[in-house]
Amino acid sequence: MTASASTADQRAARSLIPLAAWTAAWVASLAIARFVPGQLGEYQPIAAWIAIGVNVAVGIVWIVAHARYLRQLDDLQRKILTDALAVALGAGLVAAMAASVANNAGLISFGDDAATFAIVAAVAYIVMAIVGNVRYR
Repeated sequence: MTASASTADQRAARSLIPLAAWTAAWVASLAIARFVPGQLGEYQPIAAWIAIGVNVAVGIVWIVAHARYLRQLDDLQRKILTDALAVALGAGLVAAMAASVANNAGLISFGDDAATFAIVAAVAYIVMAIVGNVRYR
């Protein structure tokens, strides 16, 4: 491994720490927004809106952290993850829309929510990132 490759790897590893932290913060804020307002006794719409606003704000910072992480990667790793993101977006949209149509047609009783998109997109991203890394090894 050359010195420049090692430096690039170290830079990418360092930029992964804020990405992981903001990912955890976003997941935590999502859980708070989803579960806490209903647990306050009587439903509190103001608390729900505040929690949603915090979740959106943390989500925006998470997106920026991910963009910074991608910029720190070498060209090949960036290509692998960008390709994985493209497949994840497409697979998530296609699966979510298909599940929505099937649900509306009475063929299934699940899949008519944003969770369908998120789950399919996350799985597709992970699988394609692994496939891309194996392919270019």
